[in-house]
Amino acid sequence: MLDRLREDFPSVTISKIRFLEEQGLIKPERTPAGYRKFAPRDVDRLRYVLRMQRDHYLPLKVIGEHLDAIDRGLEPPPIEPVVPTVPTVALGSDGVPSPESFLRRDQVRLSRQELVKIAEIDEALLGELEGFGLLSASGTGHFDSDALVVAQTAKELGAFGIEPRHLRAFKAAADREVGLIGQVVAPVRRGRDAAAAARAEEAVSEIASLSVKLHATLVKAGLRRL
Repeated sequence: MLDRLREDFPSVTISKIRFLEEQGLIKPERTPAGYRKFAPRDVDRLRYVLRMQRDHYLPLKVIGEHLDAIDRGLEPPPIEPVVPTVPTVALGSDGVPSPESFLRRDQVRLSRQELVKIAEIDEALLGELEGFGLLSASGTGHFDSDALVVAQTAKELGAFGIEPRHLRAFKAAADREVGLIGQVVAPVRRGRDAAAAARAEEAVSEIASLSVKLHATLVKAGLRRL
């Protein structure tokens, strides 16, 4: 099963497959000894689930509704075509990132020159952002889409006189939130069953979204007192 799926989904793991089974999205046959037997239909369902997550960022609940429709002989709702582009942060209607946005794992790799050009910043600003730890290149010297968003946002804040050195407070606050989330999900990640890692990932995305929502609301409430 893994060999077949990894041709198109290199990062898929046994833990991920068992988590999807736990969620009721696939139901492989079991032998009398308890071993799973995956039929071609199960492979197709897994490919559909993984593709909807990777290419369209659909939550598992929505994917489950699509599969239910397919099982009942219906056509799932049309999905917008995927076009090659630099990913943008997925925001909810109120401007708060959704849990699904924290699960996104794109493969964008930008060179230093590409980042400067696309973000419309200069080398000096990029150097400052790196110096204050707000973004960094990977081991291969490339930058991801998160680095692009940080660079663009820093440029926009600069128009109001907010410099990279002022943004260290944002980085410190983010690091504290990440540390807290890590403590909360650590017991889940240490679970003995195969789906523990996938459950921890789902929990991280939910908590992260709620954390950002709370932070944004507190800032909004504080601004009313200015």
